[in-house]
Amino acid sequence: MRSRDYDADLTPPWKRPSVPAPEVAAERDLVVEEVSTGFCGAVILCEKTAEGPTVTLEDRFGKHRVFPLVPRGFLLEGKVVTLVRPTAAARSGPRLTASGSLAVPGARARIARAGRIYVEGRHDAELVERVWGDDLRVEGVVVEYLEGVDDLPAIVSAFAPGPDARLGVLVDHLVPGSKESRIAASVTGDHVLVAGHPYIDVWEAVKPSSVGIPAWPAVPRGQDWKTGVCRALGWPENTGAAWQRILGSVRSYKDLQPELLGRVEELIDFVTAPGV
Repeated sequence: MRSRDYDADLTPPWKRPSVPAPEVAAERDLVVEEVSTGFCGAVILCEKTAEGPTVTLEDRFGKHRVFPLVPRGFLLEGKVVTLVRPTAAARSGPRLTASGSLAVPGARARIARAGRIYVEGRHDAELVERVWGDDLRVEGVVVEYLEGVDDLPAIVSAFAPGPDARLGVLVDHLVPGSKESRIAASVTGDHVLVAGHPYIDVWEAVKPSSVGIPAWPAVPRGQDWKTGVCRALGWPENTGAAWQRILGSVRSYKDLQPELLGRVEELIDFVTAPGV
């Protein structure tokens, strides 16, 4: 029989009242784990109710759970904390958009510019909207998707870009020697900027850790890449459902690879340059 002291050492930290727990303001997007259920998510709401203050968390799949703000009720980076409601000063402070830029209080969407940003597909457009949507509306930039870039030269010609109507294009798998790089070179000019990331598909531009996987799997040539990813990860072979799972894990620019972040920011700067 082991000693009582030894058994006490096995008590989880959040059940040890002698260990002090720092108070942490439940600011929006703070990621914590609720100690009794193991539910991990980002703070999306903290409010006062008749039963007491509560916090609403959203996990990487978009599921919401509401928990009471009790002492020693959460783990933050593995350490026990007591979440508290943010102070009025903190709540009234500057808000950041999902892209990390300062939000403009009360800003209305600007009338759409003549310039545009084109992306390859619907998933690319939804990801750009998820992270840069607030910024794009303030700047009046419209994002459209093309369903591939094979016809890009004809599309650019029909758009007729000019000094007051610049065109930015985001391309998947833009690496030297690829078909995409040859097409990009054929249309790039003073009023057209083609920028791209090195990933086979925009799925890969989401950090694996945000999705809850160790890495994006390698898919053998000849297989549909998205279906192959689902199969390798043990997900149902439903690429639409898989994408919603991936998109639901993206809360801000921190969930994306820098190779995508830099290119999208570059395109926004290009189509919103002074005089455009």
